[in-house]
Amino acid sequence: MALPPGVSERDFTRALGQFRAAVGDEWVFSSDEDVALYRDAYSIYWDEPDERVASAAVAPDNVEAVQAVVRAANEFRIPLYPISTGRNLAYGGSAPVYSGSVVLDLKRMNRVLEVDERNAWALVEPGVSYFDLYNHIQERGLDLWIDPPDPGWGSVIGNALDGGGGWTAYPFRDHFGAHCGMEVVLGDGDIVRTGMGAAPGAKTWHENKWGYGPWVDGLFRQGNMGIVTKMGFWLMPRPEALITGTATVSSDEGAIGLIDTLNLLENQQMINGSTQLGGGGAGGAGFGTAGWSLQVPIYGPANVIREQLAYARSKFEQIEGCTFSESELIMTQGPGEDAPPGVRLVNFGVPNLSTFSLLGRSQFQPNPAGGHIGFSPILPRRGEDLIRFRNWYRANAAEVSGGENLGIIGPVFMTNWERSLVGLIMFPVSKDAEHNRRIRAAFERWVELASAEGWVEYRAPTVYQDLVAQTYSYNNNALTRMHEKIKDAVDPNGIISAGRYGVWPKHLRDA
Repeated sequence: MALPPGVSERDFTRALGQFRAAVGDEWVFSSDEDVALYRDAYSIYWDEPDERVASAAVAPDNVEAVQAVVRAANEFRIPLYPISTGRNLAYGGSAPVYSGSVVLDLKRMNRVLEVDERNAWALVEPGVSYFDLYNHIQERGLDLWIDPPDPGWGSVIGNALDGGGGWTAYPFRDHFGAHCGMEVVLGDGDIVRTGMGAAPGAKTWHENKWGYGPWVDGLFRQGNMGIVTKMGFWLMPRPEALITGTATVSSDEGAIGLIDTLNLLENQQMINGSTQLGGGGAGGAGFGTAGWSLQVPIYGPANVIREQLAYARSKFEQIEGCTFSESELIMTQGPGEDAPPGVRLVNFGVPNLSTFSLLGRSQFQPNPAGGHIGFSPILPRRGEDLIRFRNWYRANAAEVSGGENLGIIGPVFMTNWERSLVGLIMFPVSKDAEHNRRIRAAFERWVELASAEGWVEYRAPTVYQDLVAQTYSYNNNALTRMHEKIKDAVDPNGIISAGRYGVWPKHLRDA
């Protein structure tokens, strides 16, 4: 049995006994075989000394049991690492940031507590997956959509708290942005409800985000200030139809107008779907041709979105050399109906696992074991910056990879965040230590080079959360220092998720 750092075998045994009293014997896992299930399947340190591993796991099924586990952890100074379903592949999976932590596995808290069809919101526990919420809505015949990310097996709460997003209409595809009200167990076992939920008997906990006084919800996004045990989400009333236009230009110069027009149309709310940008020689070692294409989906009433697309066409066709094509209008599926044939299911609010076929092992040769991590710096959404990032990537690719074929894919540009671009670089990982060493060196070099240009990441794998946090260094890392002050106040013993997103408790900072 592995021990958490700095914890004696006697104290760990006593803590496990209190965990068992809180959740039941069968829901405390300390054997090597059980603990191995919490390894990061995509670990870039697989079987190396620096691999992040758990010492045990405990799985409560209600908020009172969570509080009991947290109080026991405080008594014995046991570090806890809460997970929702542990499906956060490419960002650390179920493995802790601080190796040796006990994983607090919330998968048994999997209840959809309420769905309000009239005002389009849901209240869920952390173990509720996108499949669970979708099935709940379908079984009850509710005319609502969820916004699934690429793989639908993850937690609705977990994905939002880690900064994930999806593929339908804005604002629903910004998963944390679409949340409204949460319940949180703090590091001392106290429990709070945010927003309107702080008022006993409030009727608008999941209908008004802000409540009264300072808004604290953001502390729990990519944070370690508490354990979220309930969370509300705004859902999307089913749109009647979807129509998509594709604007294409043949040169980099045309891409400037393409992005400017996209920004105008989104800011006017003429386009609300998750746009897709491709071309420009980006996204692979060959760099392809110079042309760029942009898909612009629009959801809404059929007669309205036809007019919106016509307006979008008129704007794009003002770009010299731009051509514009339209898809057929697609009517959406009602409750209990199948999605239209041949469509990408996530664009129609249907969770699935098809992304794993797109990210299959053949994509990441020469390492057939599969798996990947990503570096996703945020860029200004301007055509000039699009071209600049692509050219910067080309100029540095050979040096970063040492002239080897490491299977790195990039840059892939994503436009589904409002008012900004993501320049994604994907790194294949394997079970081969030497290959992973080279990938680590490449990842770290790209972070360094991008930071020097003012491009920094918005989300990071657990093993690189310190590295990325250090790029937010304004005024001697003032933001991290503020996070640390709050951490010391709400979790004085540093029990919860030590090191998550670069925030360490005071007893571990020097180390």
